[in-house]
Amino acid sequence: MDEMTRLENLRAEVPVPDPADLRAEEERLMAAVSGASVAERPGRRAFRPRRGSVVMLAAAGTALVLAGGTLAVRGDDPSPRRPVVHVMPNASVEVLDRAADHAPRTELRPRPGQYLVFETESMAGVEGDVGGGVYGRYLSRGRRTTWWPVNGPSLDAVVLETVLPARPYPGYPLPATAPRTARTGVPEKLLDFDQRPEYLRTDYAYLSRLPADPRGMYRHLYTGLGDDEEAHREAWSRVLGMLYEAYMPAPQRAALFRAAGAIPGVTVVRDARDGTGRKGVAAARIDRRAGTRVEYVFDPRTYAFLGERTVVVDPAVARAPAGTVLSYATMLKAGVVDKAPIPRPRD
Repeated sequence: MDEMTRLENLRAEVPVPDPADLRAEEERLMAAVSGASVAERPGRRAFRPRRGSVVMLAAAGTALVLAGGTLAVRGDDPSPRRPVVHVMPNASVEVLDRAADHAPRTELRPRPGQYLVFETESMAGVEGDVGGGVYGRYLSRGRRTTWWPVNGPSLDAVVLETVLPARPYPGYPLPATAPRTARTGVPEKLLDFDQRPEYLRTDYAYLSRLPADPRGMYRHLYTGLGDDEEAHREAWSRVLGMLYEAYMPAPQRAALFRAAGAIPGVTVVRDARDGTGRKGVAAARIDRRAGTRVEYVFDPRTYAFLGERTVVVDPAVARAPAGTVLSYATMLKAGVVDKAPIPRPRD
């Protein structure tokens, strides 16, 4: 048994929930959220998917949190309606091929007992009751540092968050309840529970054991998915889950980039920027359901991953002008440290 297998076996604190139970929970929560008001922060933290243009926040007592436009249980059913054998198409995208070629040039080498630390900045749309029964929308922004254990459970992760001034959503005034000044908190436990199934794990111990060949990685991206547009959209989202606030060894990272380039509909955006304005080139995919283009931006010289942004391409569907950036998730720094801050106790 190799070292990473032993590390992986340490993560057994969260059983994989039954898919039927998750679907029932999702239906219950969607009903509960439909009338919920916007809250600046939920009372409990669940695993948050890392992408999306609109966030609907539930009341503090709700068990799961909608974030990035997606329930934490999304994609948790590993059994599509019909069996699908996913064969990687003979396709590639120049930007992702170059990112794969550059993957071995910058390599972190975390050891058991250490923490991967990420500094990130993000923005997402928020909509709902913004006070006094008034419906509103705005763009919520924040910067945070997260410490993820290399070999421990995700529930040991720590976060230090800074709320940044909100921005108006196109066509809506900035509500009085939206943050207008920056405010930094204290180190806290990042997650109270993590109900992701095994194949959606993004910890280093797990990612380091994924296939190092593109075809095997492609099959991993499509685990539990069909072969329709919804499946391709979800597979593209899973790529981000393994890049943002996550890290994998160079062989797996290169395989991920080449596999991502074979997802149907992926194209190149030559003149792109990340959420903080850094120039880059992007691999992108249109989400026609949302009227947006989801871009993964890379440094044009080193091909390091800079982050994700979601841009309006269909104003009628997105309900915002073409070219509007509705969300972004930017990687500012990644490194390895020996210790994480001690989170403050829960009230």
